[in-house]
Amino acid sequence: MKRTTTISRNFEIVMGLIGSIIGIFSGSFLIFLKEAGTVHTPFLGLIAIIASLLGIVSSCYVKTHEEIAGVGFIIATMFVIIGSDYINVLSAIFLLIAGISALFRK
Repeated sequence: MKRTTTISRNFEIVMGLIGSIIGIFSGSFLIFLKEAGTVHTPFLGLIAIIASLLGIVSSCYVKTHEEIAGVGFIIATMFVIIGSDYINVLSAIFLLIAGISALFRK
């Protein structure tokens, strides 16, 4: 009989949720900064919020489909970085850690 080992994906879930929650808060902060100088600030905040929602969805799927969730985390990281320059770096770091560990941890 061959033993099958299951890997706990709680680390990826926690990192993805932390990064997504930080991304939603900072994206909503950018939406409320309409008069902050650039015209596209609310649109970029909306992109950051949508990417953070993709991070939450990826956190839900990481236990069943870890490769797809890892790619979702990486895509969310790219859009979070595009969505806001400096304010969302911490969220992008958490999402990137979750994506890399979901893809390469066996």
